[in-house]
Amino acid sequence: MTDTNPADPVATGQSPSGLAEDTAARLRAQVIAGHLRPGQRLSETRLAGDLSVSRNTLREVFRLLTREGLLTHAPNRGVSVAVPTMAGVLDIYRVRRLIEVPALAQAWPRHAAVLRMAECVAQARIAREAGDWRGVGSANMAFHAAIVALTDSPRLTAFFAQAMAELRLAFGLLDSPEQLHAPFMQENGAILELVQQGDMEAAATRLADYLDRSERVVMTAFARLENGVTRG
Repeated sequence: MTDTNPADPVATGQSPSGLAEDTAARLRAQVIAGHLRPGQRLSETRLAGDLSVSRNTLREVFRLLTREGLLTHAPNRGVSVAVPTMAGVLDIYRVRRLIEVPALAQAWPRHAAVLRMAECVAQARIAREAGDWRGVGSANMAFHAAIVALTDSPRLTAFFAQAMAELRLAFGLLDSPEQLHAPFMQENGAILELVQQGDMEAAATRLADYLDRSERVVMTAFARLENGVTRG
């Protein structure tokens, strides 16, 4: 008998592949928001209920996100959230430079995504005042997603979302989200100001420097983690 869920859109005519992709996007968004942590084991029954999909659909979602590197499957242990590696994070920063810097350099200063960038800067400041550093991280992720949205490329936007989900998992391994995010909040504001002034070249140059420094911060924290300095 096929495993179904009354709330599963498959029962109302949505294609199984479309439902799985939509559900994968929802689960990926949870990773980007920091709601799922590296190494966390996922209960198929509980997650199917939370997402209102059948277990068959959820298994396809697991397959999709495992292929993206966000989940892992081990025999007799089930599915868990992936634990990033230093090599993987280095590769993500390489991808970010290739996508974000040209996106900003070639953007139209009055693009609708600029307004979204401004909203993200404001959201980060509100979260900081509330002491919500996970919220600051989420706003920061959204800021950089808005930069990529300047390209008007759905393919780049989707690809970047996958990369940022992996990066958020790396952030989840580090002990001090404040130390990670606080230095770059001001940089986001400065980049936004340059964009609003129409100086896209200066904004792109500042972003390139930003990414270099962010990579060093994350790699230093990772090195301490692997050497057992920050975690026993």
